[in-house]
Amino acid sequence: MSKDKNPRRVADNEAMAKLRMLRTSPQKLNLVAAMIRGKRVERALTDLMFSNKRVAEDVRKCLQSAIANAENNHNLDVDELIVAEAYVGKNLTLKRGRPRARGRFGKIVKPFSELTIKVRQVEEQI
Repeated sequence: MSKDKNPRRVADNEAMAKLRMLRTSPQKLNLVAAMIRGKRVERALTDLMFSNKRVAEDVRKCLQSAIANAENNHNLDVDELIVAEAYVGKNLTLKRGRPRARGRFGKIVKPFSELTIKVRQVEEQI
């Protein structure tokens, strides 16, 4: 009488983590996400740790979450993981403003974004 189990959204050799409501613009976040795409997870974590970008710390936490999901939920080998996909999406935008001269209104937009990271297990190639 129970419901059927939901099908997996990713392949059997993949795991994913999603970070929502990240207070930065998608354009700035995509610069950091592009830095880790296609790399091995150890190298990607090292690059994020030594990056000067403010949002790199949040991206590193999301990548660590994806690695933990792969290890604990899907029984994948951590040493064989690569960052298969890292993509950025828009989220809500706070609209703020500031009074300007002659009765005008200066528009200030404060964008939020979201990040999705998928890690994939690949076999070692000799």
